[in-house]
Amino acid sequence: MDATATVTPFSTLIRTASHEQHTEAETSTFMGDLLGGRLGVDAYTRYTEQLWFVYRALEEGAEALRNDPVAGPFIQPELMRSTELERDLAHLRGENWREGLEPLPATAAYAARVTECARTWPAGYIAHHYTRYLGDLSGGQIIRDKAEKTWGFERKGDGVRFYVFEEIGNPAAFKRGYRELLDAVNADDLEKQRIVEECKRAFALNTAVFRDLGEVFPLSA
Repeated sequence: MDATATVTPFSTLIRTASHEQHTEAETSTFMGDLLGGRLGVDAYTRYTEQLWFVYRALEEGAEALRNDPVAGPFIQPELMRSTELERDLAHLRGENWREGLEPLPATAAYAARVTECARTWPAGYIAHHYTRYLGDLSGGQIIRDKAEKTWGFERKGDGVRFYVFEEIGNPAAFKRGYRELLDAVNADDLEKQRIVEECKRAFALNTAVFRDLGEVFPLSA
């Protein structure tokens, strides 16, 4: 048996193993252009639309997993984002925001994989849960700040509510607790390795969404 697998906390293992994919997602051309203020609010709106499809899959899947011995401990209502995303989309697209709303091909593939894991592989679902929600609590705050400054959204108001976790008073403490859940996950070493691989896949799926968005919003020289 690999000695490091028993010594290294799983939360550390999953973070370090997926670092390369995480960096690739964070440094995508689309996200760089968006955060650099080089794209308009229409690009931000389209990005928010794509998030809605992914989180709808995540949170519809969560309902069936509340009592699951593996994924259940991770299903925490204070993390849920769909309602906030819908408020943001109503602000960005108007009250009939659902009309004409379509996922990009990469988004559809991402959401389908989340749904598949939720239905057939609870441990795999954790990988998607982790990559999304812990990312929102961390780097997501940078996006919120940039969006407020670039497009004039009210601070923590409509348009950026997705990034505001009103029920989490201490994000640092919450993230510590989440990592403790990862360390205590009900899975053997082989299953943990599979979760790590799914985490890498989750980042790759996210990067593909950025790629699709980059094709829709190419930066004109």
